[in-house]
Amino acid sequence: MINPKIKVCGMRNLDNIRELVKLKPDYIGFIFYDKSPRYIGKKIDAEILDAIPPSIKKVGVFVNASEREMKNIIVQNGLNMVQLHGNESPETCQIMRLCGIEVIKAFSVDESFGFHSIKSYQEGCGYFLFDTKTPKYGGSGKQFDWSLLDQHTFTKPVFLSGGIGVEDAEKIVQLNNKDIKVIDINSRFETEPGLKDIEAIQKFMGIIKGVK
Repeated sequence: MINPKIKVCGMRNLDNIRELVKLKPDYIGFIFYDKSPRYIGKKIDAEILDAIPPSIKKVGVFVNASEREMKNIIVQNGLNMVQLHGNESPETCQIMRLCGIEVIKAFSVDESFGFHSIKSYQEGCGYFLFDTKTPKYGGSGKQFDWSLLDQHTFTKPVFLSGGIGVEDAEKIVQLNNKDIKVIDINSRFETEPGLKDIEAIQKFMGIIKGVK
């Protein structure tokens, strides 16, 4: 059994974030990819930033952005981590890490995914994230076969992402893969893009954390 942390991604509504913060997730993700329906813009509203306590890490999600753009957004928004969700190179990850920011590198998984390809990212990343491979970059609401992860041992803590909903909580608790440290939830908890069902998240987190 695993006892993972929780990341809620794709947030952008102030009142919604204030309600989410009460549940004390470990990470809140903001999407800085302008083709995403959850795009927050380049500057997060100051009220949103003020609503998030230091105990919750702010994660900036980027897709093939330039290093300069990412650095500017990190500074402007006081981000704690970056999630690189595109085709970023190991060198880009290393550069961001050397800037003093924690790096999560996302990989899109299907039955033919070559897990050997992540080896070159080990030095530049603090975490690996595995999401479902689709034509778009995340937020598909679809799951990949989680058992694929059991066939490998990872050198970095793993974020599990892709189509996770409330109904998956019991299955997640029963997972035996000790590399999985964080569960990343997004579209399956939404009433519309960027707006989360707080009651559903509370129920999910209660099961994950063993709160009756």
